[in-house]
Amino acid sequence: MSEHERSRRISASAEQVFDRASDLDSIDRWLPRDLHVRPDDLPAVTVHEDETGRDARGLFQAERDQLRMEWGTRDDDSYAGWLQVAGISPQESEVTVHLSFFEEEHPPPGEYVERALDESLARLAEQVRQPA
Repeated sequence: MSEHERSRRISASAEQVFDRASDLDSIDRWLPRDLHVRPDDLPAVTVHEDETGRDARGLFQAERDQLRMEWGTRDDDSYAGWLQVAGISPQESEVTVHLSFFEEEHPPPGEYVERALDESLARLAEQVRQPA
């Protein structure tokens, strides 16, 4: 098992950040560039990975009252993650993303995952700055 976690402060309210992060119509704008999420019958989603060309069946749940999103694989327990937004002030928040890879044999390289998390959080910050 490998676990990875990154945080970033964003100059926006926690609700604004969460609303942008959890919007499935625009989630591809901040996720790693090779991942695309298509809602099915929520909480079911399909995640397409450009690099492999494969689709994976996943689950996605967003709890606005907790400012928390959770996701993972639907058919096995190989992967899970969560995103939590915390308000620091009315105009600043902190976003934390945590990923867990449960496959012992082929976990992705840690440097790759951490770079992807940092880049995704930077894109989320940029998306929050742009009008919806």
